[in-house]
Amino acid sequence: MDLIEKLNWRYATKKMLPQKIVPQEKVERILEAIRLAPTSSGLQPYEVIVVTNPGIREKIQAIAKNQAQVTDCSHLLVFAAWDNYTAERINMMFDLTNEERGGGNEGWENYRAMLLGMYPPRNAEENYQHAARQAYIGLGVALVAAAFEEVDSTPMEGFDPKALDDILGLPAKGLRSVTILPLGYRDADQDWLVNLKKIRRPRDRFVSEVK
Repeated sequence: MDLIEKLNWRYATKKMLPQKIVPQEKVERILEAIRLAPTSSGLQPYEVIVVTNPGIREKIQAIAKNQAQVTDCSHLLVFAAWDNYTAERINMMFDLTNEERGGGNEGWENYRAMLLGMYPPRNAEENYQHAARQAYIGLGVALVAAAFEEVDSTPMEGFDPKALDDILGLPAKGLRSVTILPLGYRDADQDWLVNLKKIRRPRDRFVSEVK
């Protein structure tokens, strides 16, 4: 299948087969696609936690409206954004870039100084919200990558973020959960959504052009 066919194939899977495990090589390719996703200023202000521990996933299901995919999936991805932009975090990414590229330049260092003067003084909640929007870019890439691998997925916001943060110990890492993504395989015999036609607005009601 080409990419558009695979995007038509994917849907927000409601019932997964708990006994069917996604091969690790597919999971790694999905994670690598997320890692390569674009972010504002290239700061990558979020991390992905892969949860396979059954006991932990049962705890997460209890604070995620008891959605079955949390425990029935093969791998549960948690997208967690930085709780704030700090000078240390910004410098870490700029220093990494300089190390990998063999040094910086005046324009690049001026850009670093601009971000250091703009982000750390801002309110922490504003910075978290900005970082969370970057995590959603990664989520979008993950959905496409999973479809490309013919792995089912279900993006979810229906959970208690504070409770999830506590379960995973995210505050100690300076992270706050944003969204979760179960990966697995559909139970075609039990999922009420699997055979329903995908509905999207037609192009002429969705796309406008300015020429």
